[in-house]
Amino acid sequence: MSSEQEKKVQDATKEENKSSFASQEVAAKQTEEAKAVFGDNSEKKDEKSEPASKEENKEAGADEDNEPASPEVHFEPIVKLNAVETKTNEEDEEVVFKMRAKLFRFNKDASEWKERGTGDARLLKHKKSGKTRLVMRRDKTFKVCANHLLMPEMKLTPNVGSDRSWVWTVAADVSEGEPSPETFAIRFANSENANLFKENFLKYQEENSEVAKKN
Repeated sequence: MSSEQEKKVQDATKEENKSSFASQEVAAKQTEEAKAVFGDNSEKKDEKSEPASKEENKEAGADEDNEPASPEVHFEPIVKLNAVETKTNEEDEEVVFKMRAKLFRFNKDASEWKERGTGDARLLKHKKSGKTRLVMRRDKTFKVCANHLLMPEMKLTPNVGSDRSWVWTVAADVSEGEPSPETFAIRFANSENANLFKENFLKYQEENSEVAKKN
């Protein structure tokens, strides 16, 4: 490249730099003019942003505190129901023995044992007559599954193959409303409970016999 060509290139570069510098000056001048007209709020906004948010939170909290309390709503029932006393026919009796067990009834027609229910086998002694009866109710439903006096002719016998179960026959069980002859089997959690049941069964069975003789 000749010296004349190099000079032309250098002159062109200088012109471009001048043009660029002039453009930057114009841009800076326009920015200053805009600040003069609209103001420079960038730094002020940053400084005031946090305090402003606190003030807003205070105002919001004040609004929440000033909200009116919800009134208590009370409705009168259309129909008033009176408490009904439920009688169990056990009001004049005291529980002299209670043990949890499972009761079975022998079905003669099918020649098999049917589960009657699980619950507390109780011996109830009448406060006036002195007679004791066996009453057992099913869990949850409280339906009676055994209800009869301990009569002298009843005999507890061990259930075959079990040391925690007894079998006996009653001439008149009234758990279904009408007296009917039934054969029951009762099973306890262990042999100790089974023996305790037998002990009390025989005890109050004998007491019933003495009461019957006196009358």
